[in-house]
Amino acid sequence: FIEPDRVRAGAAFWAAHQRWLDDAEARYGVPPAIVVGIIGVETFYGRVTGNFRVLDALATLALDFPKGRKDRSAFFRDELGQFLRLAMTEQVPPASIKGSFAGAIGLGQFMPGSINRFAVDFDGDGHIDMASDPADVIGSVAHYLAEHGWQRGLPSHFAVKPPVDSTDRAALLAPDILPSFTAAQFAERGAVLDTAGTAHAGPLALVELQNGSAAPSYIAGTQNFYAVTRYNWSAYYALAVIELGEAVAATR
Repeated sequence: FIEPDRVRAGAAFWAAHQRWLDDAEARYGVPPAIVVGIIGVETFYGRVTGNFRVLDALATLALDFPKGRKDRSAFFRDELGQFLRLAMTEQVPPASIKGSFAGAIGLGQFMPGSINRFAVDFDGDGHIDMASDPADVIGSVAHYLAEHGWQRGLPSHFAVKPPVDSTDRAALLAPDILPSFTAAQFAERGAVLDTAGTAHAGPLALVELQNGSAAPSYIAGTQNFYAVTRYNWSAYYALAVIELGEAVAATR
């Protein structure tokens, strides 16, 4: 995700929509780099939003869910109802809305239920348009993160050296991405935080990221790192979002 074309596209998106990014940070406390990172990872700033009829995708997954995997048909039945409600509210023909093969819509790839619960009419034009209105997309992404625990001014993660002892390392890794330990508890288990991490007063998670045949990487994730994973339940996703946003910011 962190490659020259996407970084350049992110810088252009930021320049074109800085007003809304700044407004979203003022209202919700989410920095522009995080919002830009999410939109870049999700859809390459609108280049890849999906070309499936959302009605077809959700009806198929609700009524003929693929066999051989955990059955999520109940989730998609709910999303189908949420989609029809959304189409009625916005007075848009249901068959006209395109999205991903799983029914996600627009630049931020919100599922219909997330649009109904968390999307905002950020430019005040009387409609919520997640497909073609960058203001609504930016405001909605920031609002979603704020509703899922983003804390204004808190770093997303700190540098850390994991414990050498495998038992201590396993104990800190057990909660996965959920922040569960204080900086003092990290130290007690032999994890070495950087200066900022040592001074951090809130809970932390030791997050391990595999690198193929190379040694894994580790970070100490804060509540804000965890908040980004509420968008997509993956530490790899969250770090891609964060580092793409940082790369775009550096380019600017």
